[in-house]
Parts: sequence; C-alpha cells; structure tokens
Amino acid sequence: MRTLLMLLLLLSCLGCDQVTKKLARTYLAFHPPVSCCHDVVRLHYAENAGAFLGLGWNLSEDMRILIFQIAVGLCLFALFVVLLRSHHHPSSFLVAWTLILSGGIGNVLDRLLHHGRVTDFMNLGIGSLRTGIFNVADVCITVGVVWLLLALRWEDEPRAEAN
Repeated sequence: MRTLLMLLLLLSCLGCDQVTKKLARTYLAFHPPVSCCHDVVRLHYAENAGAFLGLGWNLSEDMRILIFQIAVGLCLFALFVVLLRSHHHPSSFLVAWTLILSGGIGNVLDRLLHHGRVTDFMNLGIGSLRTGIFNVADVCITVGVVWLLLALRWEDEPRAEAN
C-alpha cells in the first residue's frame, strides 16, 4: 500500500509539472509576462540551462549533461530504489522524499526532452522583492525539503523528551 501511495504521489506531481510546463511553452513563450493577483504572481516564460536560480548555466554543454542529467538522474534512480525498499521509515519521510524525487525527475525529464533546458514560468513577489522564476517541480522539491526538515524535527522530539 505504501508503494502504491508513493507512486500515486510521484505520478501526480510529475503529471502536474509536465502539463504546466507544456502550457507555459504553448501560451507564455514569446509573449510578455502575465501579471496576476496585483502582481504578486507573474507568469513569465524562461528556459534555464543551469540548476536552481541558474547555477551552472555557464558550464560547458558536456559538463551540464554530465552533472544535471547523468549524475542527477543516477541519484534520483538510487533514491527511487531506496524508497521502494523502505518499509520501516515513517510515512512523513516517504512523502517528503517522494516530493523531492518527483520534482527532480520532472526537471531531468525536461532537460532530456528540451535540449538540456528546464522550462520555468512562475515568479512571486511584491514590488521589486521577487523570487527567481521557477516551476512546479521546484515547488515539489522545496515543499519536500521543508516537509523533511519538519519530519526530522518531529522525530527528534520524542527522543529529547525521553532524555
């Protein structure tokens, strides 16, 4: 049952990521940014050859393929195998790691299908205080990391009380 729920979460997140990226490529590319909610949300098409916030965009194409596709892909495969075999960890850890995995797969898949680039299209902020441009996969990774940190905190609390 845990495996089924993990796969359902993984495929749901991956599906949302890929559908929204397709919509961004179809409706936002070659158009000016679209402002929503009093400019708190901007839909702004961008292609990112680097990692988070463009880190590594200036590496050679071969190095970007090696790091962002092959190395990350192997790490994600290893994480997937570990998650499939993990039956003793709390569900909160499984959810957190599955969110991280789904976001990672979404961005690697984008790189494989779109010449080493990831489609980004969301930007949040108020006035000049704005985030970088990101996508649903990035949201999954961020939520997964925060969830994991909270889960680790929850795991430590009973031990701290016992001492």
